[in-house]
Amino acid sequence: MNQDELIKKCEGMEDSSVMGACRVMLELMDKEKVKIEDEKGQTYLGMAENLKPADVSKVLQLALKVRESGDIKDPELKNAASRIIRAIEMS
Repeated sequence: MNQDELIKKCEGMEDSSVMGACRVMLELMDKEKVKIEDEKGQTYLGMAENLKPADVSKVLQLALKVRESGDIKDPELKNAASRIIRAIEMS
């Protein structure tokens, strides 16, 4: 499944396991002070606390960037990103 298919699949997704995986990854990104893109003043922790089903596609895009990034070395964060991607593929 390619990136565009994954993003389309997760739009409006309300699966609690996917939402939980998104929160975990965002909290880890905040804890590790990871910066992937400017979120217009919103922190990753703020995103995790206010996560809505409509935000899953945005978090998926972050997860894809985390998984592919050579700059991010934290295995826990890489695993969290992979869990989101797998959960969406399996849903």
